[in-house]
Amino acid sequence: MGKDFYQILGISRHAEEDEIKKAYRKLALKYHPDKNKSAEATERFKLVAEAYEVLSDKRKRDIYDRSGEEGLNHGCNSQESGSEPSYHFHGDPSATFAQFFGSFGDPSKVFDESSANDPFSALAGFPGFSTRTQDPAIVHELFVRLEDINSGCQKKMQISRMKLVNGVPRKQLKQLVIEIKPGWKSGTKVTFSKEGDESTNRIPADIVFIIRDAPHPLFERVGSDIHHTVKITLKQALCGVSIEVPTLQPDVPLFYHSNDEIIGPTTVKCFSGHGLPYPKNPLQRGALFLRFDIQFPHALPAPLIRQLEELLPDC
Repeated sequence: MGKDFYQILGISRHAEEDEIKKAYRKLALKYHPDKNKSAEATERFKLVAEAYEVLSDKRKRDIYDRSGEEGLNHGCNSQESGSEPSYHFHGDPSATFAQFFGSFGDPSKVFDESSANDPFSALAGFPGFSTRTQDPAIVHELFVRLEDINSGCQKKMQISRMKLVNGVPRKQLKQLVIEIKPGWKSGTKVTFSKEGDESTNRIPADIVFIIRDAPHPLFERVGSDIHHTVKITLKQALCGVSIEVPTLQPDVPLFYHSNDEIIGPTTVKCFSGHGLPYPKNPLQRGALFLRFDIQFPHALPAPLIRQLEELLPDC
């Protein structure tokens, strides 16, 4: 009577690829001669390797399911597939072990008494003995208006990914919801753990959105402060001007009156509490800075120049 490879691995005949790998990993570590010194360990280690070699290969598994070990060893004739070549285990379970776990040097280094109840803990951090590795993060930039940074908002992003359905990869559309908090700084990262493509042998990648400030027609952002530049004429700079200052809080009107003050090229006016919310304390805000772009005339009539010479002080 031939060997029952399913029984050897302790799995059902309907086991999927992940179950086969998990069963082999557990039993190979349990019966490895460097860890298990019992009389039966060497033989069990070999049987487990042979069972894995067959059941992890779809073609070999199909033959085994149809005709058992005898069909594998002598080849199997099938009207559907023709003549299948015979299969014989190569007899080196250590080679199967090395191929499964990767290049590891001295296998005894991965086993210690502390891992007796958890055969996987001995592999943590050891080269070639990791479990599934994770794909690199998938990074997207998300440009957000200052108005949305000011109030906070919700952004819904649709992604396309591969998802395993009964072991078969299928394309899936999924909506990710990003809760943007008031005052978030440019560069803030939002991570959705393991939302990348699924596969049988790798951990899905994280999907990361990096918040960026969308260009704004009126404001430039500096941290939690905002800067606005207004164009004024030379006459307004010298004689006075009234300006309605735009803000990110339209329900709070803001005005600036220069009165008798002369506005120079470096003049800056600060309005505290009219900037963006502080990300750690949204009840407080940064400042709004008003700057001026003075439009000088390109030319003046000669009589006007003489008048200005008489009227304007020398200093």
